[in-house]
Amino acid sequence: MTRAILLASTALLMAAPAAFAATGGPTGGQLALTRVLLSTGGVGYFEYEATVSGDADLSLEVRRDQVDDVLKSIVVYDDKGGVGTIALPGAEPLDTAFRELPFSAGDLTSPAALLNAMRGAEVTTGGSRQLTGRLMSVTEETVRLPGNDGATTTRHRVTLMTSEGLRQLVLEEADALRFTDPAVQAQIDRALSAVADNARRERRRLTVHSRAPQDGQAAGERRVRVGYVAEMPLWKATYRLSLGTGAGQNGEGQNAQEQNGQGQNGQADKGSGALQGWAVLENLSGEDWSNVDLTVVSGNPVTLRQALYTPYFVERPEVPVEVLGRVLPSADEGAVTLDDARPAMRSQSEASRAGAPPAAAMAAPPPMPDAPAPAPMGEPLAKVAPYGSAASTPAMAAVRGAEAGAAEGAQVLFHYPQPVSVPNGGTLMMPIAATSLPVERVALYQPAADARHPLASLRLRNDGDTALPPGLLTFYDRGSANSAYVGDARMATLPAGESRLLSFAVDQAVTVDREEKPSRRLSRATLADGLLTLSVVDRQSTTYTVAGAPDADRDVVIEHPRRPGWELAEPAGDKAEATATAYRLPLAVPAGKTLTLTATLERPRQERIVLTDLTADQIAARASAPELPAEVRQALTTLAGLRAAVAEKERRIAELERERTERIADQDRLRENLKALPAGSDLHKRTLAKMAEAESRLDALARDLTAARNEADAARQTLRERVKAMVI
Repeated sequence: MTRAILLASTALLMAAPAAFAATGGPTGGQLALTRVLLSTGGVGYFEYEATVSGDADLSLEVRRDQVDDVLKSIVVYDDKGGVGTIALPGAEPLDTAFRELPFSAGDLTSPAALLNAMRGAEVTTGGSRQLTGRLMSVTEETVRLPGNDGATTTRHRVTLMTSEGLRQLVLEEADALRFTDPAVQAQIDRALSAVADNARRERRRLTVHSRAPQDGQAAGERRVRVGYVAEMPLWKATYRLSLGTGAGQNGEGQNAQEQNGQGQNGQADKGSGALQGWAVLENLSGEDWSNVDLTVVSGNPVTLRQALYTPYFVERPEVPVEVLGRVLPSADEGAVTLDDARPAMRSQSEASRAGAPPAAAMAAPPPMPDAPAPAPMGEPLAKVAPYGSAASTPAMAAVRGAEAGAAEGAQVLFHYPQPVSVPNGGTLMMPIAATSLPVERVALYQPAADARHPLASLRLRNDGDTALPPGLLTFYDRGSANSAYVGDARMATLPAGESRLLSFAVDQAVTVDREEKPSRRLSRATLADGLLTLSVVDRQSTTYTVAGAPDADRDVVIEHPRRPGWELAEPAGDKAEATATAYRLPLAVPAGKTLTLTATLERPRQERIVLTDLTADQIAARASAPELPAEVRQALTTLAGLRAAVAEKERRIAELERERTERIADQDRLRENLKALPAGSDLHKRTLAKMAEAESRLDALARDLTAARNEADAARQTLRERVKAMVI
């Protein structure tokens, strides 16, 4: 029989594990937690197993705020049988209990609120004053207590409509008060029971129905697995790297703290280091893990949430109810016979009916395609493969790693091969790596970390088959008789075949100084159509002066910042590495020596200059630039002379126009004076003579202006023609 699988959801999301039990079946077995998988996505996969026969009901209790997550991720596997429905109480059982009651849950907060909600119901009071009547109102009043301190209290006055009329009583003074109708009393009892039951319902019970085989096969025991994804604390990776004699020391053990992470006798350290990797995890699931199969997975999965347990209603437009209005015929005021109008009216009516479009037939919707059957689920994440171990201890020998996940290496699993038990609230350290990896000691200079000294670092290369998740790394040096703690480093994700620089201390024995010098270089200059185009290369050179350690060689790696749009021009070669933000430039510094390294970044760009917009002096300044080719400088010098000639003509025009303006103003002044002088007087005659002289000068100025403008136009035309003809 085909294996039946119910796939409620396969996506990772957040919920919390809870205990399962199998009940209601002929041989209802107990579901037990058998597998736990923790992801760096902040979730975990929990799988339970039970052996059942025949029909069985498997129950799951979860907290109310976790039902959405369980509904999204629960998955059921049945080897031989079939999976039926999954049932659970409503999302709001308390609201459902009050939906058909004449009062709400809030009305049960006080007797006065309940009585006001039940106005019109018949009640009977007990005690010395017995009354029976229907509730009209309950009003609040404040009364002063006996005594001189002015204290007050609040009480409620109940008004009843009895057979004798309105009667009142104080609620706080009544010995007893009950509803006369037993049905009303039963409603209140049920409501109070629902409130008490809801207060106890911190969890919801889901029931999974597992059906026995229906194809006539003999009924027997079968295995049922129930799994889901739950919110869990993030598990953390942490590492220890030990360098001992013959490992990263060139056969010479030495205290790393004394040497700032460098080997002795001035040798650059290259070798291997023993790496231990551990996964730190917590069991905050709410139940103990007893002999479970434990796996941790490193990756960045998408984890989503959705309110599946919340009822949603579709908004629908409200259409007003069609109500027939009252018919009120108007009074008849007579009629006029229109025999001639009837044929026309008839033809219009028939034409209107003929032009009406026929009713469109409703097309039947196309049949829905059959939904494909759900594919059987295998393991929820990637298959686990053994990880090589170089340690001899039993715990390290049991370490197993994993190959990359099926989704293009998106996840890496680490599986512990032995059953694990962790009490609820407990913490566990699980080994995930034990191997020997190539290690090289370097001095990493990062100006942002320390402007004067490099960082003592390790270049760790992952030559295994499994990526290592990110975490902190503690570095030990075992060159001496006892292990020495050197420092801590941050290790990012280390894929297989790649290396990482891990910095753990400041190397005070090495000093770095740097000097920056900007410059620019002209690579090409062209001149065409009055446009001077300069191809310029901007250069930013930084010289690093490195003073080595007095008693040991150093392999220094200088991180030179990268700049958008700039390229590394120096040093040339393929030794430089590049990160997202810097170039890594190697420099071997012997003991006691001082070396320099110059890093040069270049950025090509173009400058476009419109020569006709420049003055003669500006063109002459460009022509004097020594980096320009000789033919370009000569052409610019010629253009500067032509531009100067145009400027001289324009200055001559400006001078003539200024003098003409002054002469015209003087003529106006003489005319005003002439009006005030007696005719025939000497002053009158002299004024007339000056006016005649001014008129003669104005005529000469007009001729000079015309000639100057013609000369300026000719000079401009010569400049334009020369500019257009220059192509270099």
